[in-house]
Amino acid sequence: MDSDMVSARRSSDDNHFSVQSNGGSELKQPFLIGVAGGTASGKTTVCNMIISQLHDQRVILVNQDSFYHSLTDKQLQKVHEYNFDHPDAFDTELLLSCMETLSNGRAVSIPNYDFKRHQKIDHSRMVNPADVIILEGILVLHDSRVRDLMNMKIFVDTDSDVRLSRRIQRDTVERGRNIEYVLDQYAKYVKPSFEEFVLPSMKHADVIIPRGADNDVAIDLIVQHICTKLGQHNLCKIYPNVFVIYSTFQIKGMHTLVRDAKTTKHDFVFYADRLIRLVVEHGLGHLPFTEKQIITPTGSVYSGVVFCRRLCGVSVIRSGESMENALRACCKGIKIGKILIHREGKDGRQLIYEKLPADIASRHVLLLDPVLASGHSAVEAISVLLSKGVVESNIIFLNLISAPEGIHAVCKKFPRLKIVTSEIDVSLNKDLRVIPGMGEFGDRYFGTGV
Repeated sequence: MDSDMVSARRSSDDNHFSVQSNGGSELKQPFLIGVAGGTASGKTTVCNMIISQLHDQRVILVNQDSFYHSLTDKQLQKVHEYNFDHPDAFDTELLLSCMETLSNGRAVSIPNYDFKRHQKIDHSRMVNPADVIILEGILVLHDSRVRDLMNMKIFVDTDSDVRLSRRIQRDTVERGRNIEYVLDQYAKYVKPSFEEFVLPSMKHADVIIPRGADNDVAIDLIVQHICTKLGQHNLCKIYPNVFVIYSTFQIKGMHTLVRDAKTTKHDFVFYADRLIRLVVEHGLGHLPFTEKQIITPTGSVYSGVVFCRRLCGVSVIRSGESMENALRACCKGIKIGKILIHREGKDGRQLIYEKLPADIASRHVLLLDPVLASGHSAVEAISVLLSKGVVESNIIFLNLISAPEGIHAVCKKFPRLKIVTSEIDVSLNKDLRVIPGMGEFGDRYFGTGV
């Protein structure tokens, strides 16, 4: 990627937990973006360009400028000596409170600030929660508490001469200030504060946009990333090692059939097998690979990949055995081991039986269990694999459906393995059954239910 187009840094959008309603069901959490940069760098223009492209989402823009402290009479008498670019010029506590309220899905009152009188106006602006919240301002990446609320942090990097010319035009035309005052403030406070506070905050950005609003390609990439994240389950934002296969009407239709209590055994097996095959194929896509060029029958060169061959499957008896045929169909001659875990009460699990390949420690392992509920059995099975020398990051756990409680249990204990599932359900009930779920999978699949 052209380094002048966009500088990408570490991802931080996986550190946020989902909002829970009173009924325990998961609510969609807003995607919070921070946009920082020097004065007149084009931050607002970048924000408006992002908003215009997110036309299918509810988006709100909050300006850090709204949270300036009102100046006292004494400060107003020496306003030319007041540094509006210093962190202390902002009411950060109020900003934090407002952003946390919006992040929790509640409306909030945002102050209005008069730049000519340097005062907050009596009437505030009521802002409703939205799918995307953009917080824009010169110092929004300066305070770690504010940064910690963000799913994405952007820094708009624009040439200092361009910024100065824009500031002169803005402050003289829009804010009624004379050019001598603007230049004096710039030399005394704006430039030093930029170098001391604003520029150092750039290191916290996930994305740096050179040339600001002129960088259309960078903004397009940011919008694509936001759209991708908005389509993800909240748990995928918390845990980067959780992957839900992309849902289509075909997949939703198959889930409708396998979840329906009236579906016959024959249809249940048929559509469960189709879903399992999709999950297995997706899971295989997470294996390490090497690039390889081959010659096609036409004599042409094709640049492709070769996946890791040191692979085995391990099914958690007995439901996990329903996934073995799909794995064998995808990986000819693959070795498959078995683990049997016995449940003791609600929380206890005991290993009853295990038969694993002797060289499993040197292999990547696809762990098979169609339903991830509380995660207790999964944790026990994964612990067995680790005790045999399997590297945690070499384990890919495949499920048809997963409960949030199970994902939390597994990912917190084993953050380096991967979970691949076709849907994440709402929760567990008091009997530790997945809701809405699909019932006792093993009984329905093997026809052993009463």
